[in-house]
Amino acid sequence: MPKEQFVEIYTDGACSGNPGPGGWAAVLKYEGKEKEISGREDSTTNNRMELTAALQGLKALKYPCRVRVYSDSAYLVNAFNNGWLLKWQLNGWKTARKEPVENQDLWQDLLSQSALHDIEWIKVKGHADNEYNNRCDKLAVEAIAKG
Repeated sequence: MPKEQFVEIYTDGACSGNPGPGGWAAVLKYEGKEKEISGREDSTTNNRMELTAALQGLKALKYPCRVRVYSDSAYLVNAFNNGWLLKWQLNGWKTARKEPVENQDLWQDLLSQSALHDIEWIKVKGHADNEYNNRCDKLAVEAIAKG
C-alpha cells in the first residue's frame, strides 16, 4: 500500500434545463499532474450533476487518499460540512420536512466513497476567478453538447 497520497479534486455540474440534458466534470490534481474526466446524462438535474461530478472524481482514485474536494455546490458541500447527511440517515432518509431526500442513490454512493478517504469539502464561488472550477464548468457544458 503506497503512503497516503494527497489529491485535489475540482468538480462541477451543468444542466440545460432543470431537468434536462446535463453534464459533469472533475479535474484531479496530484503531484503536479492533472487528469480531467467528464460525462453526460440525457435527462437529469443540476444537483444530480454536481453530486455525480464529486462521486466520479472520488471513484477515479486508486487508493485511500487525503482529498480536498472543491465545488461551487452549496448543496453538496453543506450536506457534508453541516451534518445534513447524518441527520437524513437518522431520519430514515427524510428531510426535516419529513419528505424523502432527493438524490438518495448518489448520496449513498458518496457516503461509501467518503468512507474510503479523508475528505475536506470546500465551497468555491462559481463562475468567478477559480481556474479549475471554470475549467470544470467548461468541460461539463461541453459534455452536454456531445449529446
